[in-house]
Amino acid sequence: MARDAQPVLGLPNGLELRPWNRDDADVLVAAGQDPAIRQWNLLVVESVREARERIERMHERRQAETGAIWAIARPGGEATGLIGLNGIDLAAGSAEIIYWLLPAARGGGVAVEAVRHVSRWALQDLGLHRLRLCHSVANPASCRVALKAGYAFEGVMRGALLHADGWHDQHLHARTRGDGQGAL
Repeated sequence: MARDAQPVLGLPNGLELRPWNRDDADVLVAAGQDPAIRQWNLLVVESVREARERIERMHERRQAETGAIWAIARPGGEATGLIGLNGIDLAAGSAEIIYWLLPAARGGGVAVEAVRHVSRWALQDLGLHRLRLCHSVANPASCRVALKAGYAFEGVMRGALLHADGWHDQHLHARTRGDGQGAL
């Protein structure tokens, strides 16, 4: 994974998934101020400097083969969201899908398409076996994204993540390479 350049993945709605760059720092700051993104993704970015450091860590994690994060954007345009893989374990063949969208990009199926495309890349091109997608049980929008993207509901993880308002139970969804192409 570290030997190759991070691929740019096209989405059917005219958007693309591309690596984050220093010029995207303002978008990360805006995302860090969005109440929904802060609530569900625990993203706190207060300054352009912090955003650039976070973008640098994205690239470092890719080189370390522990993460792969893309900006969701129009070709040549400003990022409107984030999609990626956290906790990549190449030896065990697993990772966790993460994502968020700025308010203007929500509600049009962008998250579902981004999850499908990153999942296809991770399972087919990267060769992972299992992907998980977790979200607070109080976040029904993420549950819809998971199900529409072909992630089976596996159960509830009690008290699994500390949010600003306290501990949340999480839904666990997963997809394996053996699930067939289905929603991919």
